[in-house]
Parts: sequence; structure tokens; C-alpha cells
Amino acid sequence: MTAEPSPVRVRLAPSPTGTLHIGTARTAVFNWLFARHCGGRFLLRIEDTDRERSKPEYTANILEGLQWLGLDWDDEPVIQSQRLEQHRAAIQQLLDAGHAYRCYASEAELTAMREAQAAAKQAPRYDNRHRDLSPEQEAAYIAEGRQAVVRFRIDDARTITWSDLVRGEMRWSGRDLGGDMVIARRAPAGQIGDPLYNLVVVVDDAAMAISHVIRGEDHIANTAKQLLLYEALGQPAPQFAHTPLILNQEGKKLSKRDGVTSISDFKAMGYSAAALANYMTLLGWSPPEGMGERFSLAEAAPVFGFERVNRAGARFDWEKLNWLNGQVLREQGPESLRQQLAPLWAERGWGQAGADAPAHAVHADPAWQRDLSELLGPSLTLLADGVEQAAPFFTTPELNDAARGQLEVAGARAALAALAAALEPLTAADLGADQAQALLGEAAAAAGVKKGVIMKSLRAALLGSLQGPDLLATWLLLHRCGDDLPRIARCL
Repeated sequence: MTAEPSPVRVRLAPSPTGTLHIGTARTAVFNWLFARHCGGRFLLRIEDTDRERSKPEYTANILEGLQWLGLDWDDEPVIQSQRLEQHRAAIQQLLDAGHAYRCYASEAELTAMREAQAAAKQAPRYDNRHRDLSPEQEAAYIAEGRQAVVRFRIDDARTITWSDLVRGEMRWSGRDLGGDMVIARRAPAGQIGDPLYNLVVVVDDAAMAISHVIRGEDHIANTAKQLLLYEALGQPAPQFAHTPLILNQEGKKLSKRDGVTSISDFKAMGYSAAALANYMTLLGWSPPEGMGERFSLAEAAPVFGFERVNRAGARFDWEKLNWLNGQVLREQGPESLRQQLAPLWAERGWGQAGADAPAHAVHADPAWQRDLSELLGPSLTLLADGVEQAAPFFTTPELNDAARGQLEVAGARAALAALAAALEPLTAADLGADQAQALLGEAAAAAGVKKGVIMKSLRAALLGSLQGPDLLATWLLLHRCGDDLPRIARCL
């Protein structure tokens, strides 16, 4: 027997009015994990009905960001603006059934109403003044040239309930929804204006047979309104899961004021897709005991469930993201790391065939670059660190104060001079690790200093600093491109 296909169908519905935000991306991760856990389908819908702010370049950014994170989707994305006729047909259905009506209240009247409510310290809400207009009253407004919005009737006495997969049983009073809801903008008599968010979401989710709506807790009030619309349209409602918001360190909702929030910005800073996707999974979800915090999306999907999604907001922790990114970089082999670093080096003009002097042609050798990547890998937090830390291997660095101070230590220059004399006849192929260790000991003995003095002095000469990766590996890499002897000689 063949297994029945999973009825689980979830969607991400981003608005292309900006680049892919980390909050939207985290919602995408949770939707993807749930769909893959259940063997269901993860769908996309581009909600581009904001004509002024929606731009094709933002749609491209969103799709590229999802792909970069490894979030593949099923079926072609639905473009919301192409479904205008279906949205207006649903509004007409609500009008015909008496669930909606045309409201002719002017902006001046609505402003006066809100000001009166504010003066009385009341919550702003529409007072339903045009809910039951007579045909004569409506005709009089039309004769005045007024245009009407379409409002959906909300019963103040109604209690809306649902079982939230994250938050359990939810109850919302109709009187807390702000009065009858606008579902279409103003339009001339007999016409239906542009449909609005709550209406089009319900119509599109029903058409896409969405079984579960997974989104942030800031949509909870919308859920109450949308459940009423599902009922009025005669459509089955999906299950809802409202995930915690991503918060800054002060406990407020993460926003552009906090700095980097766009996925493309994280990418440009040198974060890897694997680390960022891993971290976003941890923003609100607790892995099972024994799993640890470092995992791939493919490893998380089989154990993902809403019983482990937290209700409290998730604070964004840069230190944890940096730790995860370092873990990901260290897991990669030298060749994989080289392939990621080489384009960044090339942007600086490093390691390109023909770009260096003949003596440095080895800089373009993939084998040399691979060994450099292996040397730097353990100390990298971001890929960008691999540019800063690689600089002394491609260009001769200036000596910093600590390096210059080391060269003033008694016997330091004499030891370097002895080492330089020993290196003079050697070719790049002549120096191996064992011989290098022997040369250091011989140079120290010739100058009458401890081996630590020659090692620190050599590091100062080669890197211009007393800090850096393994000295022996550094020296051998620089020797292969003929850079070690000139750097030592300048310090004599």
C-alpha cells in the first residue's frame, strides 16, 4: 500500500515592501520544519497588494534569501495581486449575505469620532454608525458624491475561541476588535475598492487549502477577525500557531533601530546560512534533551514540534550566533573554506593568477590557499575574519609596537640574523617542519638566547605582531612563496 499524502499545507506570505527580515525568515524556518516533519507542503505567497511600496527587487531579495538559507518550497509562489477578482467576489458574497455593508462615513467624521473617544479616554473603535442604513439614507449619501468602504459586521457580544498550537485555548471578545472591520477601501457607488489584508489572507489561505497558519504572536488579534471571516464565507478554518516575537536585549521587539535585521545584511557580514538557520530555529524552540544546540535544518525537522515552542519572546543573542557561526566554519573542510574565502580575497586583489609579482605566484595556487584556510579556520568567527587574518600572508605587514619591542630584546636580532643566514641557500621545497624546528634551535644557540626569544622574534618579523596562528605553519606557508627571508631581513 502507498502512504496517504500528508494533509499538512503551510505557507509563508511575505510582503515585498522591504528585504527579507529575520522575523519573517524565522517564521519561514518554523513553517518549513513543520511541513518537512509532517511530510507536508511548504508554500509561498507573495502579498504584493501594497502597490506603492511593493517592488520586484524586494521579491527577488526574499526568494534569494530563502534559497540561501536552504528553505526550499513546493509549487510556484502564488502572487496575491493576480487574485483581485477572487477577493472582490468574496466581498460581494459577504455583501449579498448581509455579513458586510457599505459605510459612507467621511474621513472628517471618523477623525471627529476618534478625537471624542480619545478625550473620553476610550479605546479607538468604529461606532458602527452606518451598519443599518436605510435605502433612502444610502441614496442620499451617494447623491452627495460620497464613496464607501466595505465593512464586515462584528458582533460585540461574540466570543471567538480557538485552540492555539503554541498558546493553548484562546478567547477573544468581539467588543475588543474595534468595531466593524473595513475589508475594502473606498470606491464609487456600486463598486468595490481594493480589498484589505484580513479579507485577502482568508480568501487566499482557503484557496491554497492551508491547513496550519504559523506566524508571530502580533497576529493574534487578526486571527480572531479572520476566524469570523472563514465562518461567514463558509470555509473551514486552519489551525493556528502563534510563535514568540524576536526581542532585542532590552526585551522590545527587534527592529531596524537595533541595527542588522535583514538576512542579506547578515550574509554580507560573513555569517553562514547554516549557522543563521540553526540560530533562528533556537529563537523560540527548545531542542530535545541530548540534541545540543548545533544542528542542521534536516536534523531538526524530524524532532520539531510546537510542544517545544516557547510562549515568551526570544531575545536575540549575538554571542550565541557568533559561537554557532564559528562552529559551522570549523566543521568545514579546508577546501570548502577555501572556496568561500577565495572570492573575498580576490576582492582585495589577493591570490589571483597574474595579479601578484612572480615571486608570489604561489598565492594563486589552490593548494597554498587551502593550507592557509586550514591554518586560519580554528580562529574564525565570521568569514570576514578570514580576510583580516589572511592579510599578513598576502601583503607584508607593518610592525606594531609589541613587535618592535620584541626586536629590542637582547639577542633577538642576532638570532634572526643567524636564521636568515641558514635560510639563504634554501628553496621553497627545502624546508619542512622538522628542519624548521632544528633551524630555530640552531639560531637560538648561535645567539645565546632561549628558543622562546627566536620564536617570538620570528613571529614579529613575519606577521608584524606577537599574535597570530601557529608559528611553524605560518612560517612554512610564507617560505613557500619566498616571503619569509625578506621579512626577517627588514628587521636586522
